[in-house]
Amino acid sequence: MRSLWTGTLSFGLVAVPVKLGSAVSSHKVGFRQIHTADHGRVRLQKVCAIDEQILTPAEIGRAYEAADDELIEISDDEMKALPLPTAKTIEVSGFLDAASVDFLQLDTPYFLAPGNAGANKAYVLMREALQRSGKAAVGKLAMHNSEHLALVRAHDDVLVLQTLRWPDEVKPTSEAAPTGKVTVTDAELELADTLINALGDADLSEYTDDYAEAVQALVAAKIDGGTPAAAGGTTGGGGQVVDLMAALEASVAQARGARADNATDATVTPIKKPAKKTAKRAAPAQKAASAADKASDSGRGGGPAPKSTDTKKSTAKAATAKASTAKKTTAKKTAAAEPAKKTTAKTAARTPAKTAAKTATGKSRRTG
Repeated sequence: MRSLWTGTLSFGLVAVPVKLGSAVSSHKVGFRQIHTADHGRVRLQKVCAIDEQILTPAEIGRAYEAADDELIEISDDEMKALPLPTAKTIEVSGFLDAASVDFLQLDTPYFLAPGNAGANKAYVLMREALQRSGKAAVGKLAMHNSEHLALVRAHDDVLVLQTLRWPDEVKPTSEAAPTGKVTVTDAELELADTLINALGDADLSEYTDDYAEAVQALVAAKIDGGTPAAAGGTTGGGGQVVDLMAALEASVAQARGARADNATDATVTPIKKPAKKTAKRAAPAQKAASAADKASDSGRGGGPAPKSTDTKKSTAKAATAKASTAKKTTAKKTAAAEPAKKTTAKTAARTPAKTAAKTATGKSRRTG
């Protein structure tokens, strides 16, 4: 690991000599600027604006431009002599949960490695303490002519330092928030949730830099004297979405189709109905068919004869139909009989009264 900074990680009275190195690398393809007429390399030279003299790095210094355009020169020695303990020491001043840090503040990650073999034990102690507590250490670091807020945490078997932007360097979100009142319906939110579930979880390890690979393929084809591959892919749409619901529904269908194409084929086994329920449902029809077959055999005077499945089904249907007709007829007769019973009851109630009246009239007539 190439060292970018060396110093001490201070943890209370424990001092750990460390060196700082980059934790990431780039696979970006590098190009050189050339003169298209003769392929001559283009040199970037620094020229003095007064005498137009080309300057070497040793002849270039730094200066602060004051309000009256006056340039105040600051030498390297003066910068090194600044009373900043963070120039050589990362002093831990507190701890916090790493998840509580606003991700907008996260900047560049670096590996912190032991500065020498004698620092290994103190280094491991710091690493294990952070892992056990689940915390991250907060400190400051002066590097590249500026001071940085830093977060130190354990990652696998190393300590990682991640520089943070100062809180007042993060712009307010109101600068990018939509203006005006925007209403989103529950149906649109449900479709958006469905689309999220349809697309599935992302695995960052499966992503590749297609742009860098395409550039490398282009360079390889040019070296071999071949023809570069034709441009492909899709172009980003810049038009306004007219129907949001339609776009969401189409996106869900597309995502589900893509997942179905990538899924392995599965054997589909049809679900059979329970045998017991089928037997119970078929029992009345079978009994009716059996009774009909016995009656038929008795009429012929012979022994039991083989019966076909079609005959059993027809007989069962006929028996079921007759039973249904009989039930309907009985119900009609019962319904018709009920009014008659009511009429008879009424007549029976009135008859004694009428008889008594007639008897009384006859007696009166004979008496007179």
